[in-house]
This record gives sequence, structure tokens and C-alpha cells, in this order.
Amino acid sequence: SFGRMERLMDGAPARALVDRRYEPVPPVSRRNPAEPFETLSVSGLTRRHPGSGRGIEDVDLTVRRGTFTVVTGRVGSGKTTLLRALLGLTPADAGVLRWNGELVADPSSFLTPPRCAYTPQAPRLFSETLDENIRMGAEASPAEVEAALALAVFEADVAAFDKGLETPVGPRGVTLSGGQVQRAAAARMFVRDVDLYVFDDVSSALDVNTEKALWSRLFASGERTCLAVSHRREAFRRADQIIVLENGRVATMGDLAHLLDSSEAFHDIWRRSA
Repeated sequence: SFGRMERLMDGAPARALVDRRYEPVPPVSRRNPAEPFETLSVSGLTRRHPGSGRGIEDVDLTVRRGTFTVVTGRVGSGKTTLLRALLGLTPADAGVLRWNGELVADPSSFLTPPRCAYTPQAPRLFSETLDENIRMGAEASPAEVEAALALAVFEADVAAFDKGLETPVGPRGVTLSGGQVQRAAAARMFVRDVDLYVFDDVSSALDVNTEKALWSRLFASGERTCLAVSHRREAFRRADQIIVLENGRVATMGDLAHLLDSSEAFHDIWRRSA
């Protein structure tokens, strides 16, 4: 193996294959109080998956401070692709993103804490303690961790664990239930106190009462901003804006009352939702 790799070294000494090189850890970005978050807008966002050609096409949306925006649609309509393209986690083919009206050239590096935190559809936990999975390097006090657990409706579960926050979660969180994994990932977001929380179907493994408590606690202050993929009625009821995707395009948008009154596509989603 080393012989094959050495042939790729283009004249460099073979020992370079095992040299350890460490890049300095970049400093943690801090929120600038003089530049509070007001709006995130995207126009013409397009991302087609190579091979299938499916994805999203010419999506426009605006998220305003202190609001809850829900993206919904049938399976395969492009919901996850929309979030990932907006956040720069998958390359967009076209589209312009602006934060407070200013162009964002590289969303993948810009939409990170303290501006934005993201929980994917299948959150990844690591084979460490629950506390380490929630902090993930964040300099949070015990009180801040407790507050994040409460926001995620996870405090009672943790109190019931024999080792509390020191509970090992196992590879990929195998010692936890699906709902506990989702709430641990949500607590990881909340401990960072960002401008914009982005969820991809975070409540899919939660029962109705737990989900209701999560959204209630999250929006109790009236100051938090959230963009979420969901197909759940509790999210629809709390949303300021619901965006319905069909075949990768925005079919319609509005609040719950408007969509129930005007959109057959949303009526179908509502009938199938929990």
C-alpha cells in the first residue's frame, strides 16, 4: 500500500505520508450585537441531483426574525435538498442567498454558529457521553446545558438515566431511542443560542405531546427563529409561514388557514399528517 501511495507523491519523500500536520483551530465566531439578524432570503435556488435530475428548481423564500417557517410536501418533493442547498451542504446549481440583505457568497461557512445551527433528518451522535455529544466543544455552563435539555424536552429522560449526562450513548447513539436521539441533537443546537435554527423533520420520532411541548418551549419567548421541514399538524398550527413543495418547486405558500382554504395539495398532506 505504501509503495502504491509513494508513486503518487510526485517526488516528495515517502516519510511525508506519515508526517503529522495540524492546522490551527479557527476561533469560535461570536454574534455581533450591532448587526442583529433580521432576514434570510433566497431567490432562484436550484439543485439538481446528478443522474436523476431530481432536486429543487427556482425556489424563492424569506425567513424573518422571530418567525417559524415550515417546509412540507410529499415524499421526494425536495424538502431535504432545499435545506441542504440553502445551507451550502450540497452545491447549488443556481440561486442567490442574502442575510440581512447582504449577499452570502459561501453559505457553508457563513451559516454556522452563532448565525445558524442545523439538525439533519438522521442526527449523528458519537460514542461518547451524552454531555460531550451535546456540547461538541461548546463552552457552555452546566446551567446552559440544563436549559438546552429543557428546551428539547429531554430533561426528564436524562434525570432517569443512572449516569445522567455522563451516560455513554454508544456508537451512533444506539443506547437511546429514536426520539431521544432527536432530542439530544436538538439540545446540541439549543446550547449554541444561534440566530436561526434549522430542523429537518426533528419531530418524526416524537409522540404528539412531546412534540407539542418542544415547539411550545422553543417559541415561548417569541424571539427565536426557525426553519423546519415537517409533515406534522402541530408544526403547521404554530407556523407563521408554510411552504408546500411539489416536484422540487414551490407550489404554494401561506399560513395554515390560507392553505386549508386554497390548496388541494396541502389538504392531502394535512389529511395524512399526525
